[in-house]
Amino acid sequence: MITIFTIANKPFEGHTKIIVSNALKSWTKFYPKCEIILFSEKKELLDFASSLGIKCFSEMKKNDFGTPFLSYVFKKSRETASNQILAYVNSDIILTSSFTKAIQKINNPVFLLNGRRWDLDIKEEINFENTDWEKELMEEVKKNGKLHSYSGIDYFIFPKSLPIELPDFAVGIVGWDNWLIFKAKSLKIPIIDCTESINIIHQNHNYSYSAFANEKRKRVEGPEMEKNIKLAGGFVNMLTIREADWILTEQGLKKPSFSRNIFSKLSSFYLFRCLLYLKRKIQNL
Repeated sequence: MITIFTIANKPFEGHTKIIVSNALKSWTKFYPKCEIILFSEKKELLDFASSLGIKCFSEMKKNDFGTPFLSYVFKKSRETASNQILAYVNSDIILTSSFTKAIQKINNPVFLLNGRRWDLDIKEEINFENTDWEKELMEEVKKNGKLHSYSGIDYFIFPKSLPIELPDFAVGIVGWDNWLIFKAKSLKIPIIDCTESINIIHQNHNYSYSAFANEKRKRVEGPEMEKNIKLAGGFVNMLTIREADWILTEQGLKKPSFSRNIFSKLSSFYLFRCLLYLKRKIQNL
């Protein structure tokens, strides 16, 4: 089947507790069951996850700000995963049954799957004993949810044999996910946009846990962001879901629209990525 792994290292209390609880519980509802691996130093969270049958690791490598490195987590997950297909998922993401159904449609020997998320305010724990929880949640998403832009990347699905090793990127900070798409494209690994076939829900939250939070832009900036961007080789080595090579639909894989396919091909060229970076910089300003 599939092994899902994640990092959750914020204090397991308040709204964060609700968010992480909802996310982890949703992952345990797949049938057949997925293997789930959690990396955390928080004892309360480790105890909770263990009660759900989740494999837990408390050891992590971190930077000077106490933020875990993704490189160690990806490496450890590859070494310990029981399955050949792995999925890194952010710990604030609720997964639906579409997640595993979509993966079964992929026959490529090597690939990198991701997709856009739905942003939704969720203030309470979801009753997962309710057999209609997913249906009711998706109805709420249709009414009050917002589809995030192509830059928001909250999961990656890939085979254990993916020939990419991550540098020491800090988790939860801009840059590493966009670099991973760039790296896969540079190695001619098919990048597949699963937005049409996978529904994931991002539970909105603030960023007050970091002294370098930019609440307006919904991200952590400062020296950790600067380090991630430097490790990526700069913004010119950072791509988004928009540059995917394929779209996964209910019927299977298809090429993106003509204009999007052109941009996808051009993004392999350094000069075009420079122009793309300038365009995004002007938009941000």
